[in-house]
Amino acid sequence: MEKKIISAHIGMQFGMSHVEGALAFGAEIGAICDSNPDNLRAAGERYGIPAEKQYIDYMDIVRNPDIQIVTVAVPDQQHKKISCDLLRAGKHVLCEKPLALTREDLEEIIRAADASEAKFMVGQICRFTPAFEKAKQIIDAGTIGELYYVESEYAHDYMKIVDNWRADPKRHGVIGGGCHAVDLLRWLAGDPQEVFAYGTHRLLPQVPYDDATIAVLKFGENLVGKVFVSTGCKRDYTMRTVIYGTKGTIICDNTSPTMTLFTVGEDEMAHEGQTIDIQVNNHNAAREFEVFADAILNNKPVTMDAREGAKTVEACLSIVKSSETGQIVHPNYNF
Repeated sequence: MEKKIISAHIGMQFGMSHVEGALAFGAEIGAICDSNPDNLRAAGERYGIPAEKQYIDYMDIVRNPDIQIVTVAVPDQQHKKISCDLLRAGKHVLCEKPLALTREDLEEIIRAADASEAKFMVGQICRFTPAFEKAKQIIDAGTIGELYYVESEYAHDYMKIVDNWRADPKRHGVIGGGCHAVDLLRWLAGDPQEVFAYGTHRLLPQVPYDDATIAVLKFGENLVGKVFVSTGCKRDYTMRTVIYGTKGTIICDNTSPTMTLFTVGEDEMAHEGQTIDIQVNNHNAAREFEVFADAILNNKPVTMDAREGAKTVEACLSIVKSSETGQIVHPNYNF
């Protein structure tokens, strides 16, 4: 008999894609939840979810014995409490990025995940973006040789979307949005062992933190990188990423229908760049939910677990600390 997944989804302002991901997988929607009745009602109408499955209080999900998987897409400051309450109730949790905003909250989530028999996954969606997945496959196949320099950027104009929780000093742009680029480079190149950063604050007067940051990352003796984060930039949203190897180069992003691959010939000179067609899916929630559900149904390990999510935030916290102090910072990945 086929196993059936019953899911619930918290946060209807940011979590609609998770509802769609669950539906694409064939899950039954056991509940949707939002503290704003208007958001809740709109989501219920959009997906045909009856009023009795629309919850204002997420604790109704915690207490519902039928619900197995819960996605958490609420402001970052709320991730810790909601995730921990769900884990303690034995619910499998897919929590949006960033996992949390402070090391103390990261550690508390990890303790709750360790103590629970349920599985926990952090929604680092770039790992499911078609262009970045393809880049990872090319790297792992050895096509561009050994990496020596990687760079990514998170360029996103927050001018019209800054609200109280985004303006929180703890939610620096590097942590809240730039974590996408940082996690992507961690996935492709490993954990940066040293970071050094500069920041500027020119475009978003309504936030107390820098709205542009550039960080240099040292991954090892012969591998370095760069992350650029701008939450006030005047351009289309992009995560343009370039990966340089000893035998080739990849140029890609999350919004273009093509990527470019350069490789070398026998003369060690680069061939003309090869254009590779890519499906554009900037938030591949269907694939994300599928991977998490498969881990649950078939008892597989979750690669993007609480510690993996915490390491990305720790790298981001280190970048912020460096930009504030002017010092090289060595991230502490010991969780």
